Amino acid sequence: MIGIYHVLMWYFLLLLYMGQIKGVFGTYEPLTYKTGTALWGVIFVLAGALTVKSAKYQSGWLLTTALALNILCMIVTLLGAGLTVAELTTFHSVSYRNYGQAKLGREVSRILLLSYPLEFGIALTYSIYSCSNLGTKHGESSETVTDIVESNF
Repeated sequence: MIGIYHVLMWYFLLLLYMGQIKGVFGTYEPLTYKTGTALWGVIFVLAGALTVKSAKYQSGWLLTTALALNILCMIVTLLGAGLTVAELTTFHSVSYRNYGQAKLGREVSRILLLSYPLEFGIALTYSIYSCSNLGTKHGESSETVTDIVESNF
């Protein structure tokens, strides 16, 4: 769900920044928009889908792939948070016509910055429990990774 949220927010930013008017001071094009940081939410969606599939059909390669994607999600989350912080610390003057759009875009970036720790925590939790489940034999127990995570909370 967080991945879909990130993708939809990127689409909102796309519409917001495409509507800017070229002025004396130019348009506001933040670093996270240029790199498509919120579009990286597709990785979160893929990791979540593969984690659910590996919980339903336990196999070694599914668990390994889900673990790898969750680790990739943690790396992407750290990169996205770093780029967002770098964007929010610098603000170049823009045309008065585009100031409202730039301010709204920065608020969207702040909201996305709040969701990064949540995504990191979810990916870390599933990575830890997927890694611990890799050491067990899959034929002995019918307990899934999701059951293990839910039983520990």
